[in-house]
Amino acid sequence: MGAPDSPTLITSVQRAFRLLEAVSAHANGAPAKQLARETGLPLATAYHLLRTLVHDGYVRKLADGGFVLGDKLQTLHAEGRAQVLLSRVRPALAALRDELAAATYLTFYEEGEIRVAEIVDSPRTPRVDLWVGMEDAGHATALGKSVLRELDDDSRRDYLSRHHLADLTPRTITSLPELLRRLDSPPMAPAVTDLEEYALGTVCVAVPVYRGDTLGSLGVSVPAERLSRLQEIRERLIPIANRVTRSLSLTI
Repeated sequence: MGAPDSPTLITSVQRAFRLLEAVSAHANGAPAKQLARETGLPLATAYHLLRTLVHDGYVRKLADGGFVLGDKLQTLHAEGRAQVLLSRVRPALAALRDELAAATYLTFYEEGEIRVAEIVDSPRTPRVDLWVGMEDAGHATALGKSVLRELDDDSRRDYLSRHHLADLTPRTITSLPELLRRLDSPPMAPAVTDLEEYALGTVCVAVPVYRGDTLGSLGVSVPAERLSRLQEIRERLIPIANRVTRSLSLTI
């Protein structure tokens, strides 16, 4: 067994947090000796923890030997902020699911990809089996097509140049000119539809939403036998999407 005064895992974590707090107080960086002095840590311990924090991306070492906060912390902050924003809109998504008896989806266009941020479903309203990821099925889903419709020409061209129009069902649009034509003139604008183009037996409707300047889409999926109700679904989606955009765009 180790000596009674040997550092425990909890102690090491506490020391690492103290170092991070000290580093955060120096926007232009601070050397290890100064950080050790400010935290009351032995210099060898400070060096060891700083090396670990640098390796994991929580701290970055500057050319002059100083230490500043790393990109990993910025990523954690952004992800935490995104979760706070999502928590604001989950009740609205759940209410939409219950009102329309349909699984509800929220996506965002981030770093050149269409990504699912949230799915609200239930045993009575199961989600679509996402057997092909949204990154590779934007052309075949209402959620993806809603995003593509709102992108500027250059961004849309860039996305489509990087994604093959895979034939997912016999109804999937695999002709680029035809896809562009339908994106530019959807009969239910601003809503777009997926009529069994991603999964046979399922139809979807989606409308655009925004999180600040980030484009996204809000949509629902229902069994194909409810095709005749898509216009009714559209009428409910639009005001909910406006509410979601307002909630997502509030500062925190």
